[in-house]
Amino acid sequence: MLETVFLDAGGVLLFPNWTRIQAALAAQGVDVSADAIARAEPRARKQLDDQRTIGTTTDASRGWLFFDLILEHAGVERSARTSAALVELHAYHQANNLWEFVPEGVRPALAALRAHGLALVVVSNANGTLRTHMDRIGLSSYVDIVIDSCDEGVEKPDPRLFEIALERAGARPESTIHVGDLYQVDVVGARAAGMRGVLLDETGLHADADCDRVASLAELVERVRAGGFD
Repeated sequence: MLETVFLDAGGVLLFPNWTRIQAALAAQGVDVSADAIARAEPRARKQLDDQRTIGTTTDASRGWLFFDLILEHAGVERSARTSAALVELHAYHQANNLWEFVPEGVRPALAALRAHGLALVVVSNANGTLRTHMDRIGLSSYVDIVIDSCDEGVEKPDPRLFEIALERAGARPESTIHVGDLYQVDVVGARAAGMRGVLLDETGLHADADCDRVASLAELVERVRAGGFD
């Protein structure tokens, strides 16, 4: 029986503040809409989700490669102006965390999973600000434990981060699933820790993935209620 759900933060519960990104670019004379940037994000994430890339980079270095790829997929040519905007955004992220957009379906889904009797644990590659950040945006009360890789000194896909989370939650790998947005980080890492990985694939770009996929947290709730992970 399913007892515990691990969830990634970025790409599952939180997304970049597209309006802030658009404003930073506009201040440098780069004209692109927040909607165009948001639409480009899934394709950039799919391109980033590569075994070699994940294996030869850290979460911090991947983060700014990710934003370069987003701009590329949004049709924005990289330049000194885009670099200046990203420097400004990086400074904001270090102080406050740029991943501050919470889609409207997140809170109801977390509440529904909790109502189903499940323990909820956030397991995220982050920069040491995640707990404070989740307090700031009002998500902390929806989960039981927050695991920030920066605080633990190890990051996904290393199974040790999942093992730390399992121990802290008093959870068993065989009764826990982990929901994430990157196959090579989340699914591979969860499997290495003896858990079942579930890929959040909102745009259907991972149709060939050899794991469970859900298109939304609402679908995750439906499958949990139907016993799909028991």
